[in-house]
Amino acid sequence: MVAALKETLLDSSRRDTVIAEVRALIDLEVSEKKGASGLAVRGGYAAVKKVSPSIVTEALEKLLPEFFGRLEPFWQDFGAAGGGEFGDFLAARGDEVADALLSVTDERIEASSRQAAKKVYKSMRPSAKKNVIEALPRLGALVQRHAE
Repeated sequence: MVAALKETLLDSSRRDTVIAEVRALIDLEVSEKKGASGLAVRGGYAAVKKVSPSIVTEALEKLLPEFFGRLEPFWQDFGAAGGGEFGDFLAARGDEVADALLSVTDERIEASSRQAAKKVYKSMRPSAKKNVIEALPRLGALVQRHAE
């Protein structure tokens, strides 16, 4: 039996590397945001990291198992399709993949009792989907590199 994507990517032999690379991917994606919305994203991200430098890594440690679990059906479909680039495969299904990934944070925020956090999240959610879609080619390449 083939190991699940999250078990493969978060195996003790590659977990730290995968987390570091996902964090670097997030840093790169944020740094490349342009315009007024990009300024807001970059500023907010910098402020959060300044308050808690380890917050991104801690969040990834908690959330990556769920994110990779949500990517699993896409990874299986990609394998059945016969190869190519997983990033291209994800990008071609951008809305569906972004919704699957964001459902993780949607569920977390819904379960939260922090009303201020809910308000901020809901205000950022529409742009989050666009940002996730833009990151899918790089995310897919990262996953494929470590899962094959």
